[in-house]
Amino acid sequence: MNTSPTSLQALHAPQAATSAQASVRPHVLVVDDDAGGRRLTRATLNRAGFAVSEAGDGRAALEAMRAGIPDLVLLDVSMPVMDGFTACAELRRLPGGERVPVVMMTGLDDTASIERAFEAGATDFITKPINWAVLPHRVRYMMRASAAIDELQQNQKRLSNAQRIGEMGDWEWDLRDNRVSSSEQAWRIFGHAELPRAARPEDFFAAVHAEDAQRLRHAFAGATARGEGFAFDHRMQLADGGVRHVHQQVEVAERGAEGQALRLAGVVHDITRRKDAEEQIRRLAYYDPLTGLPNRLLFVEQLERALAQAARHARRLSIMFVDLDNFKRVNDTLGHRAGDELLRKASARLAGALRAHDALARGAEASVLPEQNIARLGGDEFIVMLTDVHAVEHVAGVAQRLVQTLAEPITVQGTEVFVGGSVGVATYPEDGTDIDTLLMNADTAMYRAKALGRGGFQLYDRSMNALALDRLHMETRLRRALERDEFVLHYQPRVDVVSGRIVGAEALIRWQHPERGLLPPAEFIPLVEDAGLVIPIGEWAIQTVCRQSAAWAAAGLNPVPIAVNLASTHLRERGLPARVAQALAAHGVPASCLEIEVTESILLADPELSISIAQELAAMGVMLSIDDFGTGYSSMSYLKKLPIAALKIDRSFVRDLETDPDDAAIVSAIVALAHSLKLKVVAEGVETPAQLSFLQSVRCDQYQGFLTSRAVSVPEFERLLHRRAQIESLFGAHGARQPLSVA
Repeated sequence: MNTSPTSLQALHAPQAATSAQASVRPHVLVVDDDAGGRRLTRATLNRAGFAVSEAGDGRAALEAMRAGIPDLVLLDVSMPVMDGFTACAELRRLPGGERVPVVMMTGLDDTASIERAFEAGATDFITKPINWAVLPHRVRYMMRASAAIDELQQNQKRLSNAQRIGEMGDWEWDLRDNRVSSSEQAWRIFGHAELPRAARPEDFFAAVHAEDAQRLRHAFAGATARGEGFAFDHRMQLADGGVRHVHQQVEVAERGAEGQALRLAGVVHDITRRKDAEEQIRRLAYYDPLTGLPNRLLFVEQLERALAQAARHARRLSIMFVDLDNFKRVNDTLGHRAGDELLRKASARLAGALRAHDALARGAEASVLPEQNIARLGGDEFIVMLTDVHAVEHVAGVAQRLVQTLAEPITVQGTEVFVGGSVGVATYPEDGTDIDTLLMNADTAMYRAKALGRGGFQLYDRSMNALALDRLHMETRLRRALERDEFVLHYQPRVDVVSGRIVGAEALIRWQHPERGLLPPAEFIPLVEDAGLVIPIGEWAIQTVCRQSAAWAAAGLNPVPIAVNLASTHLRERGLPARVAQALAAHGVPASCLEIEVTESILLADPELSISIAQELAAMGVMLSIDDFGTGYSSMSYLKKLPIAALKIDRSFVRDLETDPDDAAIVSAIVALAHSLKLKVVAEGVETPAQLSFLQSVRCDQYQGFLTSRAVSVPEFERLLHRRAQIESLFGAHGARQPLSVA
């Protein structure tokens, strides 16, 4: 029958009137075009404790369900406007409608309608005429069944979500029909792309990694025969080439009369993330993050195993300490990023220089030896292990190959640098039978190689221990030398090329060792660099020069500018200008009495900062000179920005001026370049009149060297200053035309 708007309002009125009850009473929607039948149904269900609303046809029922989903729908089959079949199919499409139990009401013998009702989505059916006494029980049963199904579906959904979040899944293997069924998550974990279905075991477990498949088959065979569960970690080989790590926990769900397994139940957990995290932790613990090489911890573990095998099979084993000779200079000059790049490239060089057979063992136990035979100990130190050594010539050949590969230039940040390396070798069992002794003796041999000129290798011998102990004592003593005032400065005069007058000096450090006497820089400056004392000693030198200039002025001598050599890193110390100003003020000397010498390598790392600090020093009146010009890296664009007073030509160009046309051309070019930039030129290492004559011919400004004087003590330099004063009083300010010399 048709339903008018008025009848629709009447339809919703009972629902609104009972809305408070519906929150606690089960709600049934009765859909029937027979008003009398609806009233009887409503009365019967109301007495049984149900809340009831009504609709006269399928369309009205859909409108009512859009307003609120009931707990159950009693739906007549034959109705005008929209019959029960169509209405059932439509309400299933409504949000929440798929879960509502729908009971179709049809004739007793209408089998075709019953089948059609189930096809449309009906849950159950009731035949007419209705048994009113049984109806409430049928409705209550259907609601309970629906609630149980809903709860089961929710539990399944929660389980599925939990498995998805936890990357877990479950499966069952019925051994009687040899079929495996699984959850969606387990199906995915085992590498299947299509929807889950029952599968044969060989298909379900097909993606198990080939190297793990045999072990898994053995585990399943044991579980089947003995009826015992097991836990197992293995890998899955995925279709895209990736590898998944899983953990399986398998239990026997059903046993036969003799205890054998009939049904296995498994839980599989994707542990790839955990494995990746464990691998990352292992790499952090055992590998150097900069070079990717094993670190000291892993190397020591590998060495322990290798030593045990060497002892068991009476084999020899050698380890090599490799130290980069000029790493600190490159790191200080170009900066830490360049230092890191150098370490990476040097480590790759070393690894490439080691042939595979250098570290391969022979025999059944080869697989337990380390795959890599080189490690980074820290800083610029590397260590190499050679196993199954047969002859010392073999070890020497490998060491020589490492030295040679490090002698080749390495390009760092676009700059070609020569780093070099020194290698020390110790061999088991001759040079030690335990790890500590071997490492110590290889380290000792390496330092001996450095002491003999670097860029070579040394095999350990027992006499080296005394040298290593001596070096340790020297370094310990050196750290206290500054506070004990054991350093002294000697001064080498700088002379005007034309007049021969002393126009300046260079301060050169000496160590007044309590036991060994006066030591030249070559014997302790490398230790100064290793001990990190370069900057504090440089600042000590500035203070000492200022103090000495003040003393000479107080003695009536006219002080000359004194140059102090500073490391290139010092000119990147932001506090340097303030410390220089403090030293000048503390001793009351003008800034013109102090000159700072640095190598041109200051232009390689953070040139803008170096230029800024140099400009601050120049603003005070402190002169800046570039030492050893022509031996390093020269950038004209930065060079002209620095407030430089002079360029110093390195002694290597001056030494062969008389015989080498190339050196003569280089010196001439440097003088011309400097004069074009309005800079003075100072030649170092002048020892002969012929060298001086050439410098005069190219109009070099100043020189220093043994032709005039070596670096001398304060009293001797004072005598030179007195002689300068006497000559000037006799010949005037231009002085004599002959070089001064120390008697």
